[in-house]
Amino acid sequence: AAGYPACPDHSEKHTVFELLDATSRLGVTLTDSFAMTPTAAVSGLYFSHPQSRYFNVGKLGRDQMESLAHRKQLPLSTIEHWLRPNLAY
Repeated sequence: AAGYPACPDHSEKHTVFELLDATSRLGVTLTDSFAMTPTAAVSGLYFSHPQSRYFNVGKLGRDQMESLAHRKQLPLSTIEHWLRPNLAY
């Protein structure tokens, strides 16, 4: 799920919500910090395969952060804000 060690970027919830039209279909909304309302709501990406394993993303270098900022078309400072615990610099 977005925000957990395998996918630490909470902002990806916005992408999923747009793709699924979650607010109008389910009545679930996102706060400015990407928390879901109602608070009992859950979201995630679920994969089923015998060889699938849970993993942590780990620390991210500046080059990775710059690449992500470029691909998401956002300022580096915004990406750093959401992924601060994962920064290696």
